[in-house]
Amino acid sequence: MSEIRFSNLTWDQVITLNQVLDEVIPVHGRGHFPTLEVKPKYIIHVVKDQLIGQEIIVKRTRLNGSTASHNGISYKDLDIIFGVELPSDQQFQVVKDTVLGCLLDFLLESVKKEKITLKTMKAAYVQKMVKVCNKHDRWSLISLSNNTGKNVELKFVNSLRRQFEFSVDSFQIVLDPMLEFYSDKNAKLNKESYPVVVVETMYGNFQEAMTHLQYKLISRRKPEEIRGGGLLNYSNLLDHNFKPACEAEIKILECYMCSRFFIDFPDVAEQQKNIESYLHNHFIGEENNKYNYLMTLCGVVNESTVCLMGYKRRQTLNMITLMALKVLGEHNSLPNTNNVTCFYQPAPYFAAEGG
Repeated sequence: MSEIRFSNLTWDQVITLNQVLDEVIPVHGRGHFPTLEVKPKYIIHVVKDQLIGQEIIVKRTRLNGSTASHNGISYKDLDIIFGVELPSDQQFQVVKDTVLGCLLDFLLESVKKEKITLKTMKAAYVQKMVKVCNKHDRWSLISLSNNTGKNVELKFVNSLRRQFEFSVDSFQIVLDPMLEFYSDKNAKLNKESYPVVVVETMYGNFQEAMTHLQYKLISRRKPEEIRGGGLLNYSNLLDHNFKPACEAEIKILECYMCSRFFIDFPDVAEQQKNIESYLHNHFIGEENNKYNYLMTLCGVVNESTVCLMGYKRRQTLNMITLMALKVLGEHNSLPNTNNVTCFYQPAPYFAAEGG
């Protein structure tokens, strides 16, 4: 029997989706550039129409990840996926220029837009840009700036082998029926007449993934396929009281996650940079939670790292512990010493080990 990947949103879920799409999200400008007030439903509609006008084939639009599932962690980024065809680098450039051009439409009419270049718009309003072209993946990402960390992320996907890390963030809501509904000025959203909206789990089994979401269970497949192994997100789930769906398998998965993390970030400086970036992107407004998160991460690395030589393992543990203590210092807090483990070893010991 084949697994069922799809389900329809209920009326209450459609109402929640409408609230997400209708919410005004500020896109903060740098320097003297004003804040843009953007509703997701408008920017999705404008970008889609402009792409089609530029002869880019748009097959679908979806809401992706934690925003689509409300997985128990307050979502930060609003992750919108445009399924597009990107046969050459030219299409990548068209997508980039189109999005930056659409941002101009959200500026006040009093602004002299003809003097503003796309390069200037990128510098003023884009948090990050990513372009991936390889054998399995062909996609780009444009993330719009928000000072509270709630970035509008527009992802343009031709192909993407791995679209989720955990079952609880594997849900994707197909937005096209809602966009069609919004385009009808006479349509009113009510219980007797609302669009049929489909949600798909990329995990493969909808009921299983929904059970994991309802009971805050952690389940994943092939962590070795994910850059960084998903280790940082896994520790975040643990810190939000998620539990492994299968205790017997989780230690093996933890080892895979740690192994992939250290393969992708072999140097302790790279590891620190990656962790700092994660903290910056996921803990804006929640700085007080950083310490507990770092200690959870430290515990996972301590228990599940079998791929490193002893001194390298201690280097990583020391680095994470010092980051946690720094966080406490920044907030003028004193740690509960019962929960702090110092992994520091004096230099002569490392030398004696041959490291």
